[in-house]
Parts: sequence; C-alpha cells; structure tokens
Amino acid sequence: MITIAVDCMGGDHGPRITLPACTRFLEQHPEARLIVVGLPDSMKGYAHPRATVVLAREVVTMDDPLEVALRRKKDSTMRVAITQVKNGAAQAVVSAGNTGALMAISRYVLKTLEGIDRPAIAGQIPNAKGLGTTVLDMGANVDCTAEHLVQFAVMGSALVSVLSGNENPTVGLLNIGEEAIKGNEVIKKTGELLRAASKTGDLNFYGNVEGNDIFKGTADIVVCDGFVGNVALKASEGLAGMIVDFLRKEFSRNIFTKLAALIAYPVISALKKRMDHRRYNGGALLGLRGLVFKSHGSADELAFGFALARAYDAARNDLLERVRVRIAHAAPLLAPAESNLTKEAAVLV
Repeated sequence: MITIAVDCMGGDHGPRITLPACTRFLEQHPEARLIVVGLPDSMKGYAHPRATVVLAREVVTMDDPLEVALRRKKDSTMRVAITQVKNGAAQAVVSAGNTGALMAISRYVLKTLEGIDRPAIAGQIPNAKGLGTTVLDMGANVDCTAEHLVQFAVMGSALVSVLSGNENPTVGLLNIGEEAIKGNEVIKKTGELLRAASKTGDLNFYGNVEGNDIFKGTADIVVCDGFVGNVALKASEGLAGMIVDFLRKEFSRNIFTKLAALIAYPVISALKKRMDHRRYNGGALLGLRGLVFKSHGSADELAFGFALARAYDAARNDLLERVRVRIAHAAPLLAPAESNLTKEAAVLV
C-alpha cells in the first residue's frame, strides 16, 4: 500500500476541509493509507481503518516568517508530516500550508537530490486541449541560472511521464518570442543547453514558447523562473474566475438569457470543468529526497482530494526514482549551476 502523510492543519480552512477530503480519498483509493497529522483538539473523533492519527503541538501559520517556521516550531504539524517521509513511514506528504515554510522545512528535513541545486514547484495550468500544461518553477526560485532552468526541465519531464504516461513529453522555454535570438542572456543560454539535452536524449525540447502557448497546450511542460511562473499561475486563476462569473451574470439577467443558459448548459458545464483549477490542484516540490505536494491554501474538499490523488499517483509510479535517474543522466549539463548565485532559493510565500 502507498501511505501519504497529510498536514491537516494547513491552509485557510484546516481540518474542516482536509479531514473530509481524506475520508473521501480513502474511499476512492482502497490501496492507500494516510497518516493524518493535526492538533489534539482538532483530531478528536476522527477515525478510519486505513488512517493513523499523529498529533503535534504547533501549527505553521500563513504569516509565520521562515525562521519561526523552521527554527522555532519544531513540533509543527507540517514538520511532523514531512518527517513521516524522512523516516520511511510515508511515501509522500501533502500540505496546504505556507508555501515558503513548506519548501524550507522540506529542504531542511529531506535534503535535495544529488545534482539538484534548487527544488522547484511544478503545477498545472488548464489548457485548450482539456489537459493541463505543467509549469515550473511556480514560485520557489525568483532568480535562476540557465542550469537551474535545465534542471527544472529534466525534473518536469519525469513528473509528466509519471502522471500522464507520456514517456517523452515536450518541453517549452518561456520567452518573449519563438526565435532563438530573443530573450535575455540567461534564456539564450538555457535554450542552448536544452537543445543539447534534447540531442543527448535527456528531454524532448520543443523550443521557445510564449505566454499564450501555456493555455494552448503547445508544449507539455513550460519552464521559467519562479517569479514569472507565479505570475502566470495567479493570472490564469483570475482569468478563469472572471469568465465563470461573467457567464453566470449574463445568463441570469432575464427569462430569455436563462432559457439560453438552459439550452447551452452542456457546453457551459464542459467549459467550467475544463477551467476549474480545483482539478489541477497539487503542485509537486521536485528535487527533494522525498515526495512533497503543495495544495492551494484556499482549496475546498474537492481540490484537496485532487492534491492527495496526485501525490498518490506520483508515489505509486515511483516518481522520486525517475527524477533521480534522469538527473544523473543529465549531470554533465547541470554541473555549473551554482557558479554565480547562492545556493539558497529565494522563496515566494
């Protein structure tokens, strides 16, 4: 059985969302087990044959500075849950808590894989093909070298191959144009390294892509630094919400628009489902010696369930080993990654 550790106190809603989501997940995955971590009062009365309750004394809040989360709250639900992976009790951990704290604690407790300088957050953005474009980094690293971006591409390829079954996913480099001569020096060098990696079979480089290609699904994976990736994620969430709200208002104006909505209901439902970010919840923190998945802090029961399922699929398909193998094979291209930048990732909380 695959065992997932869950930080039940993280996020905007805590146990009132995470615990029902855990129960629903277990009902849908009969070969899964959970280690649910929470405060004593919050976990009273929770029981499931395939769930083990582990108690902690502290919670990392969304406003906690990294130093507080990492150095002072050593018995937080987040840290205890991550430790379950380090100790081998669980194969993956899921938390909806403070992103910066989750990355810092995970990196401190689990350490990074050999050949990886900086872990990256890989998430999905809905695209026109009805799937999702995997984008990384989504906020862990603001400043990146070309070698860092190639590391992200290799790790992202392993992730997509596991979750989609596509063993040779395409990788696009986010740029201001498709031409190889465009972009700053880091992007140009990244393009050169990605083309070299494509020739050696380390990944399948599509070429440069632009922002609209994320939504078209032009490439399976889009690589960028964390500043750009985080902006793209928030912009896509805002756009999806705006479209859904617009349709709801327009189709409720009067009896005629309500009738039109009734006729168009199948199309509207399909569009809403395709743009529903809850279905893509669960960003992977790649590059660690353990599987860590970040749920949106505002996730509801459905969305948190998708994050649990994503972690389960990654563990069941041995994502960690696949990343390790791909990184080892691509090592000659990645060696100089820390030549000009410090090893500490700049974290967007």
